[in-house]
This record gives sequence, structure tokens and C-alpha cells, in this order.
Amino acid sequence: MISEDAARAAGDDDTAGGTGRTGGTGGEPGGTTARGGTAGTGTARAGVGDTAHDTADDTGVDRAPDAFEANRRYLGSVAYRLLGSFTDAEDVLQDAWLRWRAADRTAVHDPRAFLTTVVTRLCYDQLGSARARREAYYGEWLPEPSVSYASAPDSPADLAERGESVSLALLTVLEQLTPAERAAFVLHDVFAVGFDEIAASLDRTPDATRQLASRARRRVRDGGRRTGADPAEHRQAVEAFAAATARGDLQALLEVLDPDVVWHADGGGIVRAAARPVLGAWNVARLVVGLVTKWSTPDHGFGFAQVNGEPGIVWYEKATGTVGGVVALDVADGRITQAYVVVNPEKLGHIDPIGV
Repeated sequence: MISEDAARAAGDDDTAGGTGRTGGTGGEPGGTTARGGTAGTGTARAGVGDTAHDTADDTGVDRAPDAFEANRRYLGSVAYRLLGSFTDAEDVLQDAWLRWRAADRTAVHDPRAFLTTVVTRLCYDQLGSARARREAYYGEWLPEPSVSYASAPDSPADLAERGESVSLALLTVLEQLTPAERAAFVLHDVFAVGFDEIAASLDRTPDATRQLASRARRRVRDGGRRTGADPAEHRQAVEAFAAATARGDLQALLEVLDPDVVWHADGGGIVRAAARPVLGAWNVARLVVGLVTKWSTPDHGFGFAQVNGEPGIVWYEKATGTVGGVVALDVADGRITQAYVVVNPEKLGHIDPIGV
């Protein structure tokens, strides 16, 4: 539990508290490596990464970094799923650590709950300003992808720290929610946080928080994501798409694409990409065939990876393994229904080089 004074200290600048900042480095939030493959596996920026050198305070309370470091991967995963950006999530971790250092930790009975409240409130503030920035973004704005080359499923410990995997498609749909709806949905449905704790983070009643989560679920369902493919079926469709793309085989692409497939691309105005969704199998297939010349060169190659927990494709530079594009695919009834292509280099810097 969090005392009343500690809850206020968690973030009381605005209605939901906090002043989350923008910018930051490309590293993933939380964890131990500077460049990671999955959510919550990167090193926190200056300040957060230095917490291990702090010492106990005069009250004898355990060292500040102990509770923060123990929960850093979890907190980074919460921030990423709330914001859809590793860069912004890293800034939130930095601010959360500063608030943790400044807090009266003698009044904090449950550090994990306290820190979840801090991160939620900072993300809440970030979401308000992020919406305005994304409306002015060139072309479609897509979340930063989480990429892993590991084939083994998450362990129970990983799931406890990172929550259930959230696909790039779902993160995109979450952009349609209000900040409060998104927070309630992510915390409860992804991380199994209780409504009483979420209510404290959002300054709402538990009943109001339940309604927020319920409304968010309806809006997510109404987002129209057709799915249901098991992992084997999903991988089979992804491999068929990759093979057809490599050959520039229009007919094979038409066979693996749903007639109503939608192609989403994010180049951020830095790399050339479709500025609007491309609709229909014929249009998407022709677009993909046109991209083969650009993507299939002696210096570049394709590889398979887990993209936000689902089979996907990365396009990379052979000499260095640097990833220059990530493709996430939704599959239903054996066919691809949605494609999400991120080629904006500012959204790929946190990804491990393939083969490294």
C-alpha cells in the first residue's frame, strides 16, 4: 500500500501528476544492456543507470536503488506499453528515479505500487502532449517496435516483469484511446494491476477505473483487428510473404494477402514510405513488388524475428547487421490482414543488430 503523503509525492504537478519529458536516447527502458531486443531490456539513461552507487540514508531505509533496480524492467515495460515509444519511456524512467530519490521512503510500504503510480502519472502527462505531436507527424505514426531474436517463449518471471506481449497492431489501436482509458487497460489487462491501485494512480474511484478499462476493451475490439491465428499459422504466413517478396512474385503475394489487407508504413519523413494506408491485396502486392528492388540488394537481407511477441521480419545491412526496417504482420485465416512497416531510423536505434 502507499500512504496518502507518499501517493501525493508520486506525482502531483497536474491532475494525474508528473511532468514527463520528451526526447532521450534510443536505448530500451529498464534492464541491463544498452541495446535490447525485447521490451524492458535496455540500460536507463544517465542518472537511472547510476543508482547502484547510492548509499542508505540516515533513517536506515534500504538503499534507493534496491527497490528501483529490482522493478526497473517492469517499470520500463509499463512505460513502453503506455507510450509506444522506448525513447519517451526512458525519459519517464529517468524522472521516476529522481522522484524515488526525493520521496520519503519511510512512508512507502509497497515500493512497486508507489513506483507504478509514479510511472503511470508521468506517462499520463506524456500522452497528452504526445497526441499533439503525433497529429503533426509526417505520414502515419506507428509505435517503436520491440524486436527479439530469441525463439524460446517468455518464462513466468519474464511475464511478471514485462507483462503479456502487446503486438504492434494493438499498440497502434491503443493510440485511439484517451490517456485514462489506455492506462486502465494496460495496467489491468496487460499487467494485472488491481483497480484500487490503478484508481490511486489516476485519481479516480475504483468503479470509475473499471468503467475506463471496460470502455477501452470495447474500443480495442471496435478497432477491427481480425486475428486468431496460432503461432504456427502466423509464422507460416510470414514466411510465405517473405519468400514471395524476395522473388517479387505478385501472384504468390496475392495468395497470402487478405483481399482487404491494409499496409501501414512509418518513415517519419526521413525515409521514403507510403504516407497513407494502402488498401487492398492488389495495391499492396504491387507496392511490395516495387519495393523489392530497393530492399533486395547485395548489401541487404531479410531475417525473421519476434516483433512485439509475434513472428515478423527485419530488413538489415549485411556488413553490420544494422536493422533498417521492421515488418509486423497480422494474420487471420492463414492470410495477412494488416502490415505495419517501420523504417524511420529514429525508431530503430534501440534494436540489436541481427546476428550479434
